[in-house]
Amino acid sequence: MGRYSRLHEIRRMDPARDYAEILRLISAYEFPWDYRQGVSVAFLRDYGVPRISVLLDRTQEFERAGQKRYDDTVLIGYEMAVDGFDSERGRAAARHLNRIHGKYRIPNDDFRYVLATTVVGPKRWIDRFGWRPLCAQEVQALVEAGRKTGAMMGIEGVPDTYEGFERLLDSYEERMFAYDPANRRVANATFRVIASWYPRPLRPLVARVALAVLDEPLLAALGFRPQPRWVRSSASAALRLRARCVRRLPARPRRFPARPRPRTYPFGWRLDDLGPHWARSRPVEPLPDETGGGTGGATRQRATAPDSGGRTPAPGCRRPARNS
Repeated sequence: MGRYSRLHEIRRMDPARDYAEILRLISAYEFPWDYRQGVSVAFLRDYGVPRISVLLDRTQEFERAGQKRYDDTVLIGYEMAVDGFDSERGRAAARHLNRIHGKYRIPNDDFRYVLATTVVGPKRWIDRFGWRPLCAQEVQALVEAGRKTGAMMGIEGVPDTYEGFERLLDSYEERMFAYDPANRRVANATFRVIASWYPRPLRPLVARVALAVLDEPLLAALGFRPQPRWVRSSASAALRLRARCVRRLPARPRRFPARPRPRTYPFGWRLDDLGPHWARSRPVEPLPDETGGGTGGATRQRATAPDSGGRTPAPGCRRPARNS
């Protein structure tokens, strides 16, 4: 397979119909590392909003179990998308996500913003540091996936274009970014998780590089000073050099898709394992389109079907996952 063969394949697809498959090709084959970095930066942007970070800080999940919190967020997104958003596995993951969020009184504007970060964050990262920019079909697939996620979560006023998501994100940050000690505590806990993936002597360098690729408004909201110009220039140059090297590599074989490798669950996970332990005792409610009640979360009723099936094996295990 040639380096640009999948790009040609994607350009022949219809994002309105094939968005889940296009998203799978982006995240598992074309840009697996870059997509993860874009999503990680999206997580960090959430912490620049005191209304969000104070809630996250109050739960103490990042301080007590930061790696699990990171893994759970990644895995719920993976469960929603891996077999398609409308698969029973994807819908079960959405119900579980709504069950977790249902404990808190979260404004619709905050939900819309967090959703926008998951659309805009990966595109901005890939366009800046990926081995090629996203094509129009890939960008629209991110939009369609965001819109589907919003519908499954009962989020109102979700944009229908990438430009709409970008305007939503930028205007929200202009209004809501502000420093709060909770912002820095949650960000520090997250940086400790990221640094722990590397040998101890490299951890200070990893932290500096992570800060060097963040924009100044976000750094100010998190309570960090901008890195020196030479550090920012060096980090950007190293990432662009990586992109040039990746561009010269062969395409990832179809039989070797990139999959999550969660440190918290080396032997696999069940959907009920993901999220806080108390979520298991909360009722599972149907998705908005299962009640005929529109997108408002208040219209949801308790679901009688179980939210999860069998355990999903860790990548590399022989036993296949059983879907819900």
